[in-house]
Amino acid sequence: QVELVESGGGLVQAGGSLRLSCATSGRTFGRPTMAWFRQAPGKDREFVGAVWRSGNTYAADSLKGRFAVSRDNAQNTVYLRMNDLKPEDTAVYYCAASNTVILSNIRTHSAYGYWGQGTQVTVTA
Repeated sequence: QVELVESGGGLVQAGGSLRLSCATSGRTFGRPTMAWFRQAPGKDREFVGAVWRSGNTYAADSLKGRFAVSRDNAQNTVYLRMNDLKPEDTAVYYCAASNTVILSNIRTHSAYGYWGQGTQVTVTA
């Protein structure tokens, strides 16, 4: 069983920055692919970024340049750095993990079997 615990969310003004953390514990059976998704009220869950098991990182095209995913293997933690935040970034941010996702599905939330409880990010104008 894999457990994911997100932290670092909160209230921030537009233009500010936050760093979310996702601590991983349990049996990961190697180095899983880790991803961040977000879900705003009334909207579908949206891919934000991911770090492949090899260490390569991917970000949603619309968020490149502002959001970046990184990984600390020694700490079993994945981070999401968010800069120049905008009110439309307001959402619950979820961490996800998968040992079986293929690269072509890395942006598909149903490809991930393990999820954290989510952390709220609210950006005020």
